Amino acid sequence: MNKKQITLITRIILFLGTAISMFFVPWPLIKAWIKPLPDTVQEQVDDALHHEFDGIIVYVDKANEPPAFYAAGWHNRADKIPADPNALFKIASISKLYNALAVTRLVCDKRLSLDKTLADYFPELVDRIEYADKITLRMMVQHRSGIPNFTDTPAFWIDPPESSEAALELILDSPADFVPNKKYQYSNTNYLLIAELIKKVTGYDSEFQYIKEAILMPLDLNNTYGSLSEINLDSLMSGYYVGVEKDLKTDENGSIIATAEDVGIFLRALNDGSLFEEGEQEVYSSIYKYNHTGLIPGYQSIAKYHKDIDAVVIQFINTTDFEGYTWSLSEIIYNRIVKILSRQK
Repeated sequence: MNKKQITLITRIILFLGTAISMFFVPWPLIKAWIKPLPDTVQEQVDDALHHEFDGIIVYVDKANEPPAFYAAGWHNRADKIPADPNALFKIASISKLYNALAVTRLVCDKRLSLDKTLADYFPELVDRIEYADKITLRMMVQHRSGIPNFTDTPAFWIDPPESSEAALELILDSPADFVPNKKYQYSNTNYLLIAELIKKVTGYDSEFQYIKEAILMPLDLNNTYGSLSEINLDSLMSGYYVGVEKDLKTDENGSIIATAEDVGIFLRALNDGSLFEEGEQEVYSSIYKYNHTGLIPGYQSIAKYHKDIDAVVIQFINTTDFEGYTWSLSEIIYNRIVKILSRQK
């Protein structure tokens, strides 16, 4: 084979590689990203439906302005009920902000210690969770424990456990993912154990009971709930999974349920410090973050405070998929909304 033939073959391989990579480019994501920015948030919210989302809710709290509410699509697709900006929604892992604050409050009240270990608090787990005598409460709050994530177990979302005890059993006697405090790895098991710990030290039937007493009531948040049994199901936005006809709203998965406004008020108070009592903000800042996202089948949410425009922006979307494609789209939509708000400023 001569030099010209080698050069030609190389060019063909490069061309084919480029063609193949172009074929797999997520063009809908790029299109959503580069599309000209509309003038208003409502226009952007309406545009979200072009990406096959069933429904979307957005709440905006800009300093010195009345809160703004936006919605598009369906609250309930089957019954053709339009999306309601005041609807309840499963906020999934946004709940971790509430739990981290609850831990902070209990630490400052001397009822918990960030440096005590899992073995101290749950001696019955010493032989069932590796490094239990090395894993501190601080590490669990910060996702640095190395405890495996129970939601990563095979087929978890197809047939989820019916109790926290059953969920914990999924990872008991499993090897640690890493030596405690050597790295960060998100694990819902950390917060399952934290919820159990809050119940243990408060004597309450659920960690949400303490969250309600210590966090929600002082803020007059009356549209935040701990379970489906506490709400009128008609007020809960339906949740949908791509390719599945079933409405997922009746699936009990341990998520806090709240309106976008309630989450927004909480997030504003968390970020401006008005929610903290003496000494709490320093402790909280040392262990956890101030913004969060949430994702469970049928429900994805983003809750963030944007310091540059002094605005809290909450976004709820009631459509998810297995590949994470809808999540990427939701982030693009959210970032475009923030850009619109920044431009208005």
